[in-house]
Amino acid sequence: MDALCYKDVGTSVKRKFEWTSDQTQGSQGEKDFDMIKVSEINELHRDTVARWHEVDIDNEHDGLFGLICKQHSFNFQLWHEEDIARSREVTDEKIAQVKRAIDGFNQNRNDWIEKVDDEITLLLAQNGVHPSPNARLNTETPGSSIDRLSIMSLRLYHMNEQLDRKDASPEHTQSVQQKIAVCAMQHTDLSQSLQQLIDDIFSGEKLHKTYRQFKMYNDPTLNPYLYQAKAHKAA
Repeated sequence: MDALCYKDVGTSVKRKFEWTSDQTQGSQGEKDFDMIKVSEINELHRDTVARWHEVDIDNEHDGLFGLICKQHSFNFQLWHEEDIARSREVTDEKIAQVKRAIDGFNQNRNDWIEKVDDEITLLLAQNGVHPSPNARLNTETPGSSIDRLSIMSLRLYHMNEQLDRKDASPEHTQSVQQKIAVCAMQHTDLSQSLQQLIDDIFSGEKLHKTYRQFKMYNDPTLNPYLYQAKAHKAA
């Protein structure tokens, strides 16, 4: 499989980055559908991270890629709220607002991971893909891996911003460059592993399931603090 590689292609204040790859083909057997290309998912992540720093969040995609873009948008918003949450220059009231926003974005982030995996299940059914009798499960679903690639695209974008800081010391710049190299390697490794998993799923060699995360903290029927407080008010 061709490796996805990181390449810095920008010199502007907001340095841009891209991953380049030859189109990879999975084991499709006699199937006539197009395999999901991780290189295209990476392109979506890369392009939208750059664009959403300039314009409001949008989504030009539909189907599976529309869900991937929506899931990515929650990570984008979550990333920037997390930055605010670490500031000691904002009020306690603002921190409370940010914390609630983080909870909401994180819940949506996880909900859309499941939606991505559900859509892959639908695509498998529509294309008549059935796992072989000895097919095995993976420890992580494609949706979860796509989520990790989404976060990595945000990390690489913001790491590259650090290279353009005029107030940064040479030591800081060197440290950032080293971190970018590690992140790029990790992104390549994860991309290759995800492509292999997708190829194996669509060839029937691996099982695919959606794993429900059932986050309890936002559920008023499962979070003891929430349902006990409600009962106390009703008493």
